[in-house]
Amino acid sequence: MQLDDARALDRNDPFAQTARLFDLPQGVIYLDGNSLGPPPRPALDALARAAQAEWGHDLIASWNSADWMGLPLRTGVRIARLIGVDEASVIAGDSVSVNLFKLAAGLVMGGAKGVAVERGDFPTDGYVMEGLARLSDSTFTYIEPGAGVAGLLGGVDVLVRSAVHYKTAAIVDIGAEEREAARLGKTIIWDLSHAAGLVDLHLERDGAKYAVGCGYKYLNGGPGAPAFIYCHRDVVEEFAQPLSGWMGHASPFAFKDGYKPATGVSRFGAGTPPILSMSALYGALEAFEGVDMGHVEAKARALGDTFLAAIAPLGLETISPPSAQRAGHVSLVHEDGYAIVQAMIAEGVIGDFREPDVMRFGFAPLYLTHAQVFRAGQIMVDIVRSGRYREPRFARRNPVT
Repeated sequence: MQLDDARALDRNDPFAQTARLFDLPQGVIYLDGNSLGPPPRPALDALARAAQAEWGHDLIASWNSADWMGLPLRTGVRIARLIGVDEASVIAGDSVSVNLFKLAAGLVMGGAKGVAVERGDFPTDGYVMEGLARLSDSTFTYIEPGAGVAGLLGGVDVLVRSAVHYKTAAIVDIGAEEREAARLGKTIIWDLSHAAGLVDLHLERDGAKYAVGCGYKYLNGGPGAPAFIYCHRDVVEEFAQPLSGWMGHASPFAFKDGYKPATGVSRFGAGTPPILSMSALYGALEAFEGVDMGHVEAKARALGDTFLAAIAPLGLETISPPSAQRAGHVSLVHEDGYAIVQAMIAEGVIGDFREPDVMRFGFAPLYLTHAQVFRAGQIMVDIVRSGRYREPRFARRNPVT
């Protein structure tokens, strides 16, 4: 592939209009949307409106006049379409870790005997489950990578699993795993953090009942944006949400002693929602209006292929699967991977690094072109071949890699 070939791929880009919603810095090729998405203009507009007009002018009246109280559910409606579920089954709020705890702890309280995480999956999921095991005296274990729900031991009923692996970008067949879970009488909680807004998800069709996801990666909601939680309508009314805060109460402003859960997914509310960050996420989701998620996923894979073609002369090892099983990022291995990524950032190509030697490059279809991605690959080839990454400044570790 050559640069002209990449430009030819861009001529029929279905997201040319969408890209205009993102005002990225001049000269920057942003390949880290898998970690923190850039702000679409509707997100910044919504944030400014919430801060200046709603909070700044209407003050506390905005809980009613701007429907701040309904914002978590309204945001959930926009997310629901992207993950293929009923719009009344998603609520935004809290963090992925907190929402994982809500679901796993609720299942354990309801009689599930234990929880497992695949070894090598996103570490915080395991950390949260370890804490739950200590708190509840339930079983926690790791199962081997790729074992899936069939790898659960007899005393473990719940598997927390990423739909897309954070390092490799390998996609799990959710439908196949859910069918196996139903056969075995097990339950899966899906972590959609690297899938929502990128993969063409159909959770309800595939039989998924529980999921959480991140608002600041492909959904572009901003640093620390609220997460979301999905619970299928067939199980939600019987679900005892353990973080029984006032925003999950049936009548939060009645101020009565004793907890009565709200109906539906509203019971997964807990504390007061963070209105400014929630407003930014709600606005960011406008970028997906009218977007076909099948086209999003297909372009993400094609962009990854373009990048791999551009860097092919380097012969680097990739730990990501082939295009058909890969989501939105490509991970490459090099012993000096940290320094290479830092050198690329210095030249306007932003990716990231994961210990011990993995360079990750994300391909968000809403704003990236094939020409940009190919050019990023050319810059990487030049940096590695010239040895510029060996400059001492690129070896100095930052707190965030």
